[in-house]
Order: sequence, then C-alpha cells, then structure tokens
Amino acid sequence: MVWGPVNSGEALAATPLLARDKVPMLHPCWVDQLIDVKKYPLAFRNAPTNQQIGGAANYYAVDVLKLKKVAVVSDTTGYGTASVEAYVPMLKAKGAEVVYSGHIDAANPDLKPDMLRMRDAGAQVVMPWSVNAGFLARILNTRGAMAWDIPVVGQTTLGSGQTKALLEKPEYWNKVYSNNFRNVCFGKDGKLPARAEEFVDRLRKAKVEMGDTLLWWIAVGWDAGHLLAETFKKGGTSSDQIVGYLNKLKGWPGVYGDITFTPELHNGFPDGEVIMCEVNSLKDGAFQLAPGYGA
Repeated sequence: MVWGPVNSGEALAATPLLARDKVPMLHPCWVDQLIDVKKYPLAFRNAPTNQQIGGAANYYAVDVLKLKKVAVVSDTTGYGTASVEAYVPMLKAKGAEVVYSGHIDAANPDLKPDMLRMRDAGAQVVMPWSVNAGFLARILNTRGAMAWDIPVVGQTTLGSGQTKALLEKPEYWNKVYSNNFRNVCFGKDGKLPARAEEFVDRLRKAKVEMGDTLLWWIAVGWDAGHLLAETFKKGGTSSDQIVGYLNKLKGWPGVYGDITFTPELHNGFPDGEVIMCEVNSLKDGAFQLAPGYGA
C-alpha cells in the first residue's frame, strides 16, 4: 500500500498509475477528482475534499463576515487551479459576486498589479488557494503595503510558521483566517481536545519543534501510519484484504480526524470537523476558532 502522494498535483498523476497496477493508496490530498470508487476503487482519502474545504471558507466569508464581493486567486499548480475552478461556482451559488478570479505563477515577485485589479474590482475579501508559503506571504505583504484593510480567507498554509516568517511586518497576519480542523484546534476553553493534547505532549517530550509547522500536518501523517499498521494487522496485506478492511472502517479515532469509509464512499473526513481559524493565534501548531465562528 502507498501513503501519498501528499500533494494534489503529484497525486493527480500517481493515482491512475496505482489504480492500473492494483496498488491500494491512502492520501490526504483535497482535489475532488482524486477519489472515485468506480475509477479508483483502491484509493482512499483520510482528509477533506476541496468541496468540504471550500464550503467552510465560503461559509465564513459570505455568511459569517457578510462579504459578498470576492476575489479568488491561486498559484498555477494542479491543486491551485482545481481549487479556483471548484470554489468560484460554489461562491456564486451562495449569492456572492466573484469580482476577480485567476491563477498567478507562485514565483512572481510582484503581486501588486493583481492586487490592484482585485481592489479596483471592489473585492471585500481575498481568498487565496496555494500551499506555497512564499506566494501567500507576498499576498499578505502586498495587502499590507497597499494599506488595503480587508480580510484574507483561505488555505491552511496561510497560518503556517513558514508564511509568518516571510511577513514584512507581524501585523500583516491580522484579519487572516485559514481552514483548519476541529480535532487539532483550541476550543472555547482554550484547550485542545484530549487526543490532540496527548499527542502534543508526546511531541514535546520527543523535542519535536512546533514553531514553524502546523499540528494537523504532523497529525495526519501520524494517523496514516497507524491506520495502515492497523489495517495490515487486522485485515491483511493483500490488495483485496486492505480494501475490504478499509471499506468497513467506522469512526476510526485519529488525532487529526475521525475517519469512516464504506464501499461507496472513500472520502473519510467528516464535514463538521472542517473549520476556520484565526492565524495570529498560532501556538504549538494549533489555533483558536475564527471570530464569529460556531463553537
């Protein structure tokens, strides 16, 4: 069995090849097309889909922040372009006006022309979709340099330590809200859920540095290794045995999320565990819920 690829662009290329060779795979990539039980019956996802991620972000921008004029932007990767293609129709279906949408080379050093187009189009919120910390930091730096005081709502990497380290001023991380996951975020009481707290204690004892990464990035890999090990021990190691075991998985209690698969559904992550957080609350890889967001 293969764990990964862990990036959607690579997974788009690898998934058909693994299906051809009848090798089971488990991955955390979000692009919707990566899971199709008819085309890829041996592929499973222990992470949310683009629809789930976009649904949470769009809900926060449109329904919580009450912002109707939206700029949607990505880099030119397979993940980025697929995200814009998925989220623009979803926003329009919610009654939002997408005043700008486009793909920008992540290596582009000057994003001001594009940001000016967004501002001149009347955008009230910018929604960027990329896993490239440099690209996301340039968006935030350009917004700050323009003194354009609007929220940025989007991909989890907005809240990474790598993105923070590239900001020209610490305050450029204000009014930035990223996707995250309920099991690895602080609750209203300021505490992590019990599984996550126990996991963070384990990381601290192992002297794992948490300052420049996200708790969910570590947890999803940890969960995958343990889920694979359990599958081999309890189900078996042939392709049929692996798929048969995973197809009956129900509420598997990971640190990152509670995973359920059926023969008809290989997207295992629950809708209710995809949330939005306030990135400048980062502590030990975890965040507080975004303002106005439900408990």
